[in-house]
Amino acid sequence: MKHHTLDQLQAVADVSPLSPTPPASRTQRIERWAQLLDRNPTRCLAALTGTERLHPSVREEARADGSAITVAFDDPMLRASGMQSDTYGEAKRFFELSDWQLHEIVCSCHTGATMQAGWAAGRVRRIINGSKILAWLRRGFLAH
Repeated sequence: MKHHTLDQLQAVADVSPLSPTPPASRTQRIERWAQLLDRNPTRCLAALTGTERLHPSVREEARADGSAITVAFDDPMLRASGMQSDTYGEAKRFFELSDWQLHEIVCSCHTGATMQAGWAAGRVRRIINGSKILAWLRRGFLAH
């Protein structure tokens, strides 16, 4: 196998990035997560058990193979944006979510041991839509 520098390759081929720019804003990252979940809405995802009852240090490290968080972490664009693992604490940090918001998406108390990806996508989108509604209400109250 012969190795070439990027400059050498550009002389003989059109070399460009394979994917678009990773999502930068919180809203873009959350929307990307919802889109990933919607790609296969009937996919069965694992729920995390009892996140609201876990000690905060244990909750931060909680994870489940094949969870909604795993769907996000498996995405190269979200990893390029800085997502470092598929733990509860990392999802909370990366997507800038409160414990209550993340609990609403991933906890088993809402769905049992599993959930469909489309259901999770709807919960993810509520975060974006909920903040838009609150902003609209604030504007309406402040205008008067």
